[in-house]
Amino acid sequence: MLIPHDTRIALDTVVDLVNTAPEGDQEDGLADVAALDEFVRSHHVSDVGDLGQKDLAAMQGVRDRFAEVFAARDSRTAAELINQLVAAAGTTPQLTDHDGYDWHVHYFAPGASVADHLAADCGMALAFIVVSGEQERLRRCEAPDCGRAFVDLSRNRSRRYCDSRTCGNRLHVAAYRARRKEAAG
Repeated sequence: MLIPHDTRIALDTVVDLVNTAPEGDQEDGLADVAALDEFVRSHHVSDVGDLGQKDLAAMQGVRDRFAEVFAARDSRTAAELINQLVAAAGTTPQLTDHDGYDWHVHYFAPGASVADHLAADCGMALAFIVVSGEQERLRRCEAPDCGRAFVDLSRNRSRRYCDSRTCGNRLHVAAYRARRKEAAG
């Protein structure tokens, strides 16, 4: 599956955004404006001004809607959710070439809030996945104690864990130890 650089960046951003949601023992990664500011800086989200409580509440709402896309049982449901997000953001597609990247499309309107910015750009990245008939690539980690979101970009759509070095390896080691214990009697 060929994914342009801007779509890949938006997919990585939406995954990271969804994974800020509090689940189980995990605290809210967007608990305050400082956390939102750090998220925006670490993801190089451009053209956003000073962030406030209103931006935080809007981002938490967008995050919840994106989580619904990852939980959607079928492409029709995912498409409806994405359409709602993108429409509410008031998209204004425009070609741009910045930061050493060739021409690509930004979908957010100039001066858009950070929530609308990400709803538009990340929503369109998710739309690309659905339009490609690849909605099943939007997954949650299968490790029983994890559940983090990820986009399976493996060739054969076989990725099961958010990170094979942590969740996948931990489960493989546990299974190995259980087999050894059973064999030892």
